[in-house]
Amino acid sequence: MTVPTMLTLLRIALVPVLVLFFYLPFGWSNLACTVVFVLAAVTDIADGYVARKTGQMSRFGEFLDPVADKLMVATALILLVQRQESFQIIFTLSAAIIIGRELTISALREWMSEIGEQARLKVSGIGKLKTIFQMTAIGFLLYHENMAWIPVALIGELLLYTAAALTLWSMWMYLKSAWPVISDPKFHVHYHHQENQSESDED
Repeated sequence: MTVPTMLTLLRIALVPVLVLFFYLPFGWSNLACTVVFVLAAVTDIADGYVARKTGQMSRFGEFLDPVADKLMVATALILLVQRQESFQIIFTLSAAIIIGRELTISALREWMSEIGEQARLKVSGIGKLKTIFQMTAIGFLLYHENMAWIPVALIGELLLYTAAALTLWSMWMYLKSAWPVISDPKFHVHYHHQENQSESDED
């Protein structure tokens, strides 16, 4: 159990804490949710930094880190959809796009890794920009309350819609990079052969 792995597990443990604070009927619950989400984001940065600096990188850690990220983001978006009162369709669609993209790209990465073509899927600048907008938007939306003359919730909504647009763009770039492999018949034939071989072994 390395320090980076413990930080990642802490991020996963914060998911139910976020849900609990979100439903508490207290005036400070929004601030508590925001603090929990920011803390999760800090652990995300910290575990990667510690892993690189101390050489404690592991295959399990590489697998667990994106899982923790997606759990926190998906949970936060689901909670926020329930609270949204204006532009519900657009807000829900934006949340669905972000969550759907994460599931799609994760599945694509796993498949590309299995066939030895993962190098084609490189993190792009658009993907990083999407993450910045997405995390900032969720933080603003969780806090929700206006700060003096600053419309926090409205800014969060606009940032989320921007993140959704960037999400579609980044997903298109990933799919475009992977398309030569996806459309190559040899990978489908190879998989079909393995499936048949597996069935023969079972017989």
